[in-house]
Amino acid sequence: MQQTYSQYFASVIQRLPDAAAVLHGVPDGPNIEGTVSFYQTPQGTLVTAAVRGFPVTRMACALPVFALHIHEGNSCAGSASAPFSGAGAHYNPGACPHPYHAGDLPPLFVDSSGLAWMAVLTGRFRVSDVIGRTVVIHDKPDDFTTQPAGNAGGRLACGLITAVRRGRS
Repeated sequence: MQQTYSQYFASVIQRLPDAAAVLHGVPDGPNIEGTVSFYQTPQGTLVTAAVRGFPVTRMACALPVFALHIHEGNSCAGSASAPFSGAGAHYNPGACPHPYHAGDLPPLFVDSSGLAWMAVLTGRFRVSDVIGRTVVIHDKPDDFTTQPAGNAGGRLACGLITAVRRGRS
């Protein structure tokens, strides 16, 4: 029996990723933490995000949505007035308009416990292209229209994408 795409990608995320970013939130904000993982596959780059600590609401029609982007910078450094400014702008090697930047990813939809999980397959970049760059969660949803960054608001969390070291077999 031939393996389905769902079965194949489920098996991919059971192995160590090729790269990952450990996210941390702004000092004065919600206690956001999580990991964005990157897996190189023959079909493209599989990106998963598992993040917790978002603000919680019990209103079914008001569950929060947050923008998620890869940024071109190589640091999550910043200041109180400009958190994670070292992350720079969206990763956009092709000089495309928003939302066609290589680093534009689907939003994070948060459940009533403050948890978000997302997976997407993209052909916009290879894992090797984003190692050393940053992942940023913004404090608003991306509107997928406004230039240059989707009116996604301030920076809520950041992580540096690093290669995952594998032991020898």
